[in-house]
Amino acid sequence: MSEQHNLILMGPPGSGKGTQAKRLVEQFGIPQISTGDILREAVASGSEIGKRAKAIMDRGDLVPDEVVIEIVRQRLARPDCKKGFVLDGFPRTQAQARSLDEILREQGREPARVVALVVADDELRRRILARGEGRADDNETAIAKRLDVYRRDTEPVLAHYAASVRRIDGIGTMDEITDRVIRALGARA
Repeated sequence: MSEQHNLILMGPPGSGKGTQAKRLVEQFGIPQISTGDILREAVASGSEIGKRAKAIMDRGDLVPDEVVIEIVRQRLARPDCKKGFVLDGFPRTQAQARSLDEILREQGREPARVVALVVADDELRRRILARGEGRADDNETAIAKRLDVYRRDTEPVLAHYAASVRRIDGIGTMDEITDRVIRALGARA
């Protein structure tokens, strides 16, 4: 298969990103890459970059962009990403988006395609409160803050990719939404 499925799935908390990412993984046979997972994996590996990340996390600090970007660069270079990937949680900022663009160019890959799930705030709140995960931040105040952080930090990434963003209605059954995503990518279901 010559076409790469280098995908970024975006949307606010409660938009269904995790569910749709898993479905894209199954559809295209590509890995879902979560920055949290690959940071933990790097730390567990004992690699040089993993040791740097561990020292930072052990201090309780956020891992800086340059470390996260290097871990993403290394992860995307693995053989299982040859046909593509679904990024989850990266890029979160315009600086990270610019770095991702550079990584893809360096690796001779096609540019990333961005799918943004669009769901009204009232529905997002309803979903988060109803999903019953029992997270401490699944309350009205914390949800409002998470949505504000998404808008402030992550929505500018959508502006970075402007013309290539495919906005998908995130309301409907899981199958309906998956069908919309696949159609927007121009891929066969």
